[in-house]
Amino acid sequence: MPSAERPLAPGEPAPGIVLPAVNRDGTVSLEDYRGKRAVMLGFFRGLHCPFCRRQITQLGAAQPALGERGVETLAVVNTPLERARLYFHHRPTALTLLSDPDCASHRAFGVPRIGFLEPGSAAQPRWPSSTPAELFEAARINPTGELDAPAQPMQANDLLNAKDGFALTAADQRIFAAHATQLTAQFLVDRDGIVRWAWIEAPNAPSELCRFPGLSDMLAAVQTLS
Repeated sequence: MPSAERPLAPGEPAPGIVLPAVNRDGTVSLEDYRGKRAVMLGFFRGLHCPFCRRQITQLGAAQPALGERGVETLAVVNTPLERARLYFHHRPTALTLLSDPDCASHRAFGVPRIGFLEPGSAAQPRWPSSTPAELFEAARINPTGELDAPAQPMQANDLLNAKDGFALTAADQRIFAAHATQLTAQFLVDRDGIVRWAWIEAPNAPSELCRFPGLSDMLAAVQTLS
């Protein structure tokens, strides 16, 4: 089914999500930071996505610079809690990681997912909610430069997972089957709970998939808080 989700835009209030923490005890809520710190909040696919695993590592490296500017960084991973805890036990990060196997928080922020049109549909194509399958199949990506040549997005995932020696567990396979077309996003939420910056994956075409903002993009966004 095509997605009708609309991402939250700057100036809109952020929903009060509450999720279990992966690398600390208890749950974490955006309300925990209200009136105290701004939050850089990243929404990612599950561990089956090698590009998301890389971006989580990059966000962890960005945490000190963001923290110096009064910004907490949270990453929501579309992976069951125990699976995420096992993975990140061996690959610790400075980020506070949250588990959301149902993508409920992604939906609360309106993070889109790809919706494919039925073959022969007369509906107007529109990325990403109403995408012809052939448009997606024709896309070629190599955003990290690690592949020998740009590859179709699903093939690019397989190639990087093989390069990493990453084998999907049964939990990963269940998440992939349910949420493979989920897109990613990052939002900067100020101390008053208002979205001040939003970055959505692949805003124009599937050829932009798996590109993520860098530290300079995030720092530029943080400057708007003042």
